[in-house]
Amino acid sequence: MELKNKQRIALSVFFFLSGICFASWTSRIPNLKNIFQLSYAELGTILLTMPIASMIGLPISGWLVARFDSRVPLSIAFTLLGVSVFGIAFSPKVIFLVMSLGVFSFSLRILNVSMNTQAITLQKMFDKKINGSFHGLWSTGGIVGLLFATLLLRWNIPMNIHLSIIAAITIVTTIVTYRFLVTNDRATSGNKIIFGKPDPYIGYLGLLIFFAAICEGGMFDWSGQYFHDVIGVEVYTTGHLLFMVWMALARFASDYLIVKLGMPKMYALSALLIIVGIFIAIVFPYYWPTLIGFSLVGFGTGPVIPMTFLLAGGSRKYSTGMAVSLLATYSIVGMLIGPPLIGYISEALNLKLAFITFALAAFMLIPISQLFFRHKRSLE
Repeated sequence: MELKNKQRIALSVFFFLSGICFASWTSRIPNLKNIFQLSYAELGTILLTMPIASMIGLPISGWLVARFDSRVPLSIAFTLLGVSVFGIAFSPKVIFLVMSLGVFSFSLRILNVSMNTQAITLQKMFDKKINGSFHGLWSTGGIVGLLFATLLLRWNIPMNIHLSIIAAITIVTTIVTYRFLVTNDRATSGNKIIFGKPDPYIGYLGLLIFFAAICEGGMFDWSGQYFHDVIGVEVYTTGHLLFMVWMALARFASDYLIVKLGMPKMYALSALLIIVGIFIAIVFPYYWPTLIGFSLVGFGTGPVIPMTFLLAGGSRKYSTGMAVSLLATYSIVGMLIGPPLIGYISEALNLKLAFITFALAAFMLIPISQLFFRHKRSLE
């Protein structure tokens, strides 16, 4: 087997594993809310720990991908991720949960930058588009993680046993797979943030990924709670699961759809699907209509972040690693600001109306993407 194919498989494993870890944590949010007797606002405040930790990781992640081959911070971050999942599983008090979530988010910040740097490097080795498939595997990992969580919920397996299994798998897989990752991908230039006039290229992409991440992060953390509180079902992971299934399908299909439709139309289509899906779930708050709505949101959300990270490789101002690091900041902040925002709006109004936030965020993809492609054409 060619080296680049081995490297692609190894990186695919990490994308898949990352999806499992994230879905496993989010699947247990309703349990944590009940264990610690949290209100919507209190849960939102705890979730606010995550964007704060992510911002702390901004300069560190940029420095790591500039200083080392990206597989080094990737492996360190995955090991820390496993440790933090153990911490979430066994937190006796809220303060320990907050600390564990901080480490969890900090690790996500570093591994997202490292994985996407590897993905863009590998994309340059292949003639066909492969970037969307990596993000599709992240979503597939999320599906597997949710299926596993759903089974354990049905069997009444405690949360600490569930998350301990995930943590152990994460650490062991990292140790085994590390040596197969891409090497010698450290850029020699463009590794420093250049202060002065903002770069419109990165700025527009950052806003696109920020609003997409608000939808994605909010759906990850609150879809289970929506089915639990608004729809009123005991096995509350089904909506989250179907959202992830359609997100994965969209990401696997995104490479083909981009060729057929082009990226400008893909951004508009994604926005439209998210808006329609959210309003179906709000206007018809029943089991099957909400499943359909969440499916549309998943298919709409799926392509946006992979497309945007892929465009980062075209930056003329920054290296691939630094451009990805900057965009990952927008991505993680959006993904992790979305959940607490929904919590506060739910406390003030209700959870159903709070979901309108996702439709508003999706709408912003249309004008911002048009501005970006207009700017991109001016550079050509």
